[in-house]
Amino acid sequence: MSGPIRFSRLITVVAMGLVLCACSSLRYYAQAAHGQGELVVHRRAVSAVVADPATDARLAARLRLAQQARRFASRHLGLPDNRSYTSYVELHRPYVVWNVFATPRFSVEALPQCFPVSGCVAYRGWFKEAAAKADAAQLKARGDDVWIGGVPAYSTLGWFADPILSSMLSWDDDELDSTIFHELAHQLIYVKDDTAFNESFATFVQNQGLREWRQSRGLPPQDGRAQAMDDGFTRLVLDLRERLKALYASGVGETAMSVGKQREIEAFRKRYARWRDRDWPGEHGYDAWVAAPINNARLLPFGLYDQWTPAFGVLFRRAGKQWPAFYANVRKLAGLPQARREQELQLLLHDAP
Repeated sequence: MSGPIRFSRLITVVAMGLVLCACSSLRYYAQAAHGQGELVVHRRAVSAVVADPATDARLAARLRLAQQARRFASRHLGLPDNRSYTSYVELHRPYVVWNVFATPRFSVEALPQCFPVSGCVAYRGWFKEAAAKADAAQLKARGDDVWIGGVPAYSTLGWFADPILSSMLSWDDDELDSTIFHELAHQLIYVKDDTAFNESFATFVQNQGLREWRQSRGLPPQDGRAQAMDDGFTRLVLDLRERLKALYASGVGETAMSVGKQREIEAFRKRYARWRDRDWPGEHGYDAWVAAPINNARLLPFGLYDQWTPAFGVLFRRAGKQWPAFYANVRKLAGLPQARREQELQLLLHDAP
């Protein structure tokens, strides 16, 4: 998937809970346990990889920087100080897992997958692409909309010492280092059954942590162009989802609904082309995504990562930009019933710039 850096985060950490479930499907549980076991068996301490004369010099340099970011995360951002991201696994494949997203044919709501620790999420993850495709085929045969997304990294919420994976090295250093901040934030605070809260919180920590990490090394702030473009594209996709949601709630017959669904998708493609040519001439990073088949399931990851992120920014400023005070306030929100929590977050949004 091409496009600005932040766009890749839509499928970066959505595999949480993968190895923590007591699933009814023995086959699913077995592949999850086997896949996590392989990571544990094949991980090597980063210090050993860096010291190995056979290690490529560029890989060694990137891992050294990642370890500096790891130490910064604990010493300056107040994130867990444990063995996570102090080891490395060479996967020999582009993704660690493949997530299967599914919705009913005429709904933009996910068919949830529920796990004892992480709660209900919008996907089911497989360590082998072929297994993900088989799962998707079964759902599709049932009439559901299905999409498979490859995942370069995921968190076990501290149940295992999560390693740096070779699949994460497709990113630049900023994305690699800030993803470590994101994953560690999940280990620090995680609310069962509230994906938007969890991802918005971790995304705030990722973004603010990266700002401070770059500043500590004497680097200028990141160019905001990529994020601005990604935000604009996300708004277009969320608009399509809202239009489809209204169509599905309209009560028209299935034939009219099917025709309307395709009409809305084609209209989205035209809006995208106008937006791209008007606001981002010469940029074509999203063209392939837009040209590929679009269904309800493919829209699911959008908006999950930043719905409440500005609200956490307000909370951070109110805490005097002090991480311990900020985390204490986040924990208070996390302890509220979900409806009350969302009310409080909405109030914070009103004060966001």
